[in-house]
Amino acid sequence: MNNVSYDFRDRVAVVTGGSNGIGAAIAQQYREAGAKVFVWDLKAPDDVDGADLFCTVDVADMATIEKASERTMTLAGRIDFLSHNAGFAGNTLPVSECDPSEWQSVVDVNLTGTFRVCRAIVPIMQEAGFGRIVNMASLAGKEGTPNASAYSAAKAGVIAFTKSLAKELAETGIRVNCLAPAAIRTAILDQMSPDFVQTMIDKSPMKRLGEVEEAAEMVMWLSSSACTFNSGAVFDLSGGRATY
Repeated sequence: MNNVSYDFRDRVAVVTGGSNGIGAAIAQQYREAGAKVFVWDLKAPDDVDGADLFCTVDVADMATIEKASERTMTLAGRIDFLSHNAGFAGNTLPVSECDPSEWQSVVDVNLTGTFRVCRAIVPIMQEAGFGRIVNMASLAGKEGTPNASAYSAAKAGVIAFTKSLAKELAETGIRVNCLAPAAIRTAILDQMSPDFVQTMIDKSPMKRLGEVEEAAEMVMWLSSSACTFNSGAVFDLSGGRATY
């Protein structure tokens, strides 16, 4: 996409939700920069670089996260970067029609899943005295998307959680930030009605969807040695749509 390059040789990255979509693009760019990448996901990507680099993880299940963390440390001995992307949008329905069990699931996976993954990895980074964490939030978490109340609320929680964790770790070598994309061209849009997706495009001043590579480029910078004074920040990827 551009001529910017990063040198992540001797670094180890964990990418949750790394089998497809934004997560897969992030994992690929980490690899291209020389990092050893562990994909944590429910299903292995088709092009994973060896079975040892994939861990079956359900972010709603702490036991699978702890097992993956132990396996990653056994094989690599360190975790330098965490790019946390695992999540799902749920149905696009008004609150009056939202199934309470689906609401709970959306919040559990997107918000509490972020807590679970960070809870497992932060102590590893603390022991090493270095780390970069990039959580995937959403513009929905900043502005609230109608008919997506659970997803909006969960991603707002991810933003607040990121800020809280960043403050906890501010005097260490660990930086914690999050991205807030508007609509990105991924399979998650298939969970939404075409009219709903078109509405999001129409709201963009650029009148287009974002691309997964654009999100991945931001994660690379946030993982790099250039990112030293940025922590607890929310980086918009909205084509100019974000208003604050």
